[in-house]
Amino acid sequence: MKLELRFFASLREVLRISQEAIEVPDSIKTVSQLRAHLIRRGGVWAEALAEGKPLRCALDQIMVDANAVLTDGAEVAFFPPVTGG
Repeated sequence: MKLELRFFASLREVLRISQEAIEVPDSIKTVSQLRAHLIRRGGVWAEALAEGKPLRCALDQIMVDANAVLTDGAEVAFFPPVTGG
């Protein structure tokens, strides 16, 4: 399955990438599984996307939870929670 990934804010800075087109195995079906797949890259990927770190995700520009099902050609965006005042 082909996906377009986008990374925002501090994630973009740590990973030194704002977007990436990737192909993932057919076994990757949810946002949670995609995150685990990216963590397996190790290094800064494992640190930035580590389980337990709060991250927000959007699938085709709609906010979703970790159980959202991926589709071929989807855009998946990861970003840290935003606070403001």
